[in-house]
Amino acid sequence: MASHSLLSSSSASSSILIRSSLLSHRSSLPLYCSPASLKLMPRPGASPAPLTARRLSARCSLDSPNGPEGDIPIELKYAAFPSVLDINQIRDILPHRFPFLLVDRVIQYIPGVSAVAIKNVTINDNFFPGHFPERPIMPGVLMVEAMAQVGGIVMLQPEVGGSRENFFFAGIDKVRFRKPVIAGDTLVMRMTLTKLQKRFGIAKMEGKAYVGGEVVCEGEFLMATGSQ
Repeated sequence: MASHSLLSSSSASSSILIRSSLLSHRSSLPLYCSPASLKLMPRPGASPAPLTARRLSARCSLDSPNGPEGDIPIELKYAAFPSVLDINQIRDILPHRFPFLLVDRVIQYIPGVSAVAIKNVTINDNFFPGHFPERPIMPGVLMVEAMAQVGGIVMLQPEVGGSRENFFFAGIDKVRFRKPVIAGDTLVMRMTLTKLQKRFGIAKMEGKAYVGGEVVCEGEFLMATGSQ
């Protein structure tokens, strides 16, 4: 613990940046402390002023960016993905079933335009025992299949007019695999309809798949639809 000088603060409710000159360090150390964990005192003789204009001294530790009382447990920090379509609704749209239904939840859907969905990749997926026993990696062809199924969710809606009985994955182009997807990852897939020829039942889509915000797979997809 040591005495520090307050240099700047954006607001009373945000973290405060403090420059500290500790006896045990020759250089200044940046500290971020929440106001709730600080005891701030104006310099002797200083006139009252807003917090952003005052030069204050505070007592703070180096242990945590937000102070011990401001820490949020990691299990409470991250919200779950929203659910626009759950697995039961997806099963009502797609004809695929275990072990080939590769979409767990739709988190965004714009009718006739695009869909974003997730696939939770787990060690219990039936392809991992063979691909590969010592290094479980999701096969690239199954990433492409999962993305095509997300495209199917767009194509089989009334806005597009596809038929569940006559819906086919017709082709792929410019597919690139950027990073391996492993057990424990959440694959987030966006499929966007770029061209639709209803007369011929042909649709072109662009797809990207992400893990942790990084692109792991992308490509162009051709879908064929027909009437019952």
